[in-house]
Order: sequence, then structure tokens, then C-alpha cells
Amino acid sequence: MRHMARSRTLVEAALVGGRPHYGVNTGFGSLSKQRIAPGDLRDLQRNLVRSHSAGIGESLRREVVRGMMLILAASLARGMSGTRPVIARTLSDMLSRDVTPVVPSIGSVGASGDLAPLAHLALALIGEGRATIGASPRIWTARQALRKARITPVALEAKEGLALINGTHLMCAEGALLVNDSRRLWMSATLALAMSMDACRATDSFLDSRLYAGRNNIGALAAARLVARHLDGSRIIGSHVENDSRVQDPYSLRAGPTILAPILDTIEHLELAISDELGAVTDNPLVFPRGPISTPLAEALSIRSSADAIVSGANFHGMPLAIPLDSLAIALCHLGGASERRTYLITGAFEPESHLKPFLAPKPGLQSGLMIAQYTAAACVNEMVGLAAPASVANVTTCAGMEDYNSFGPRAAAKARRSLELAEHVVAIELLCAAQALELHRPLRSGVAVEKALRNIRYRVPALTGDRPLTADIEAIVDLIREGAFA
Repeated sequence: MRHMARSRTLVEAALVGGRPHYGVNTGFGSLSKQRIAPGDLRDLQRNLVRSHSAGIGESLRREVVRGMMLILAASLARGMSGTRPVIARTLSDMLSRDVTPVVPSIGSVGASGDLAPLAHLALALIGEGRATIGASPRIWTARQALRKARITPVALEAKEGLALINGTHLMCAEGALLVNDSRRLWMSATLALAMSMDACRATDSFLDSRLYAGRNNIGALAAARLVARHLDGSRIIGSHVENDSRVQDPYSLRAGPTILAPILDTIEHLELAISDELGAVTDNPLVFPRGPISTPLAEALSIRSSADAIVSGANFHGMPLAIPLDSLAIALCHLGGASERRTYLITGAFEPESHLKPFLAPKPGLQSGLMIAQYTAAACVNEMVGLAAPASVANVTTCAGMEDYNSFGPRAAAKARRSLELAEHVVAIELLCAAQALELHRPLRSGVAVEKALRNIRYRVPALTGDRPLTADIEAIVDLIREGAFA
């Protein structure tokens, strides 16, 4: 509160100092050379929010918008945006009383902040636009929603509209959710690898720690050890040590830990970037009252402001998030791709060593079994290949050339989210097929962790005894993945 009050005092002092300050008493972007009369400053901020509310497409998910609101309120509370405390307090009230602005998903280029999405968020804050209450899908006018929640709309003062829409809060919110969801999926994929190994009656020799010590790759070593723990106690592995003519297993099995390791590295890289961003102020310009600066980096390095200042920069540029988000889409493409190949092995493994029926059908020929589940996984993987093309490398200039190099981080985040959803379905299909295959190996049982996963699956999805529609089965296992049943 003290930091916000001091920075607000500095903004108000700038209004009478006669000097131009970007976005405080000037226009925006390429219009920044236009000075704004003192009597028009409130209109300037309200017009900014209205004019920048130009988003299109389906609405962002409720949890993303609420994440944006929380990150924005925390950024303003650090006292470098020059806003009054009432702005952050009203955002907090909206969160606690479950009022969520309706925000279109498309419109940000991820450079001058997530302008269009944040403008729609700010529009609700001032009593315009649309909003929902609680988890209900019903859409109210923002004024109606605020009235029902007993929240007073905010009348914006100088700089406050700019502070609300300048920031990386959309890509940061989606990125934070992606980190959590991707970690859960990675754990599920690791369990799926173990389950598929026993489903295919593969060897576990490639889990030998000496291999990864030789590779000098601690991530692959950790993944191999995790898979080995999942298989601990398996009776299937020992059942085919003798008289199995196979010398080596296909890469999707044998190189599984080596593929999984850099995927986890990529998730952790994104987590570091998001962690930094969660402690950031991504507004422009920033207001620095003389004294300490309240970010973790400033505190760690004892960086202070030696004088009162309003400084323009580009903290809103999304490239620190855009590249890790693009990288996540690439990593997920490999997670899904290897998973689909294992599904192919399970459903198409007609070798006598596998002891599996074609497509795991109880009566192959009369029944198609899980044949088309693999097709669905293949279709998902094909789409993921397109999503792996980076958004951040294709620049499109905006704002009459002032914004001549944009990050497109929100598009990277949207692609990564879609890729994650597809990958969840690919892994779910692998688990569906591996579960069916394991039961064909009875009375032999797999490892303790694998058998627990099989019980979780069977609690939602019965074994295949004849052909039936598979969509509900796949979606049920996706739900298990999202609930963390395999983590």
C-alpha cells in the first residue's frame, strides 16, 4: 500500500510539471507525440480501454482470466505502475466474489503488453463489457455482475488505463497453468511407457543406470529410474527372458527415458521463466519513487532508485515467455509422437513374442478392437506437428512501425495449450491400449505402480469384451490424467 501511494504521488506531481510523460499526458504508441490537455486525462484513459477492446474469437477459459487478474493485481501492488490502491483492491474484490470478465482469446501480439485481452478485462473493471459470476456460463453485463457482487466500478485517473492493459499477464497466466498441466502429463507419459513395456513384453535392459551414466545425462537417468520403479515387482519381464528371439526393442520403448528427459527440461525452463514473470512489473512507463524497488531481483542485488523518476522502457515485451512457450509445443510434440508409436506397437504387434491379438480385439476380424484408437492418436500427432511451428519467429509490425518487433507470446501460449490437450488424448489412448494388453498376459502381473494405474483405469473404463464406441473411454482416461491419477 505504501509503495502504491508513493508512486501515485509521483504521477500526480508529473501532471503539473509541464514535461511530457508517455501515457500519462501523451497519446499512445505512434501517437505519443500528441500532448493531452489536463482536462482530458480521464477521457484519455477510458478511451484507451474502450478502443483497445478489439479482441475476437472464443473466450479465454475462466481459470486463465482469473490468473490474469491475480497477476495484474500483484504487479500493480508492487508500486511501480503509479495506480491508486483502489485499482488492485477492486481486482481483488472481483476475484474473491467470483466476478470474471469475458475476454476474447485473440488480439494480442505479445509486445506492448497483452493489450486487447487486458483491455477487455479492464473494461469490466470500469463497469463496461461483459462478465460471469461464479462457474455459471451465464453472461451478464459487467455493470450487472459488479452490482450483484456489490462492487463499485472504477473511474480511471491518469495513467491507470495504460497500467491495466500494459503487461504480459495473459501469457504469464496461461504459462503458469501449462507448467502444472505439463508436469502432470509428463508423469502420466512416464507411467504409460512402463505400462507399454510390459504390454509389449519388452526388455527392461535399457533402464540400466550405467547407460545414462555413459551418456552423462542426469535427466535421462532420473527418467529411467522412475520407469524402473513403476515396473518394480513385474512378473511379466522375467517371463520372457528365455526363448525370446528379439534382440532390441523399437526406439519408442528403448529410447523412452532419453526422449522424456529433454521434455522435462523444457517444462522446467518454462517454469523458471514464469517464476521470474510472476515477480515482475511489466507496465510502461514505470514509476520509481526514491528508495527500494520491490522485485525479487532488485532485492537480491540491492538495486534502488536514487531519485524520483518515471522511466519508459519495454518491460511488456513477451519474448522471455514466447520462446519457452514455443519450445513447450515442440517438446509436447515429441511426448505425443513417442506415445503414439507405442500405441502402434501394441495394436499392431502380431509377433508371437508379444502374445497379443491383432488390435487387441477379443475376436479379430469379426471385431476391430482398438484399431481406430491408434488412428485417432495419429490424427492428434499430425495436428501437433503443425502446432510445433514457433509463433515467436514470424514478426508482424504494428502501431505504424513504433512496435516493429513483436513476440506473439499469446499465440505461442495458445498453441502450447492446444498441443497439450492433444497430447493428453494421445497418452490416454496409449494407456487404454496398454491396459487391455496387460490383461491378455494374465495371470502374469506387472509392477506395483503399473497395476495400481490399471485399477484406476478399470474403475472408469471396463475391459474390452466386444466392439463398442471408444470416445467415452478415451475421455475418461484423459480425466484421470488431469486429476493426477498417474502422477
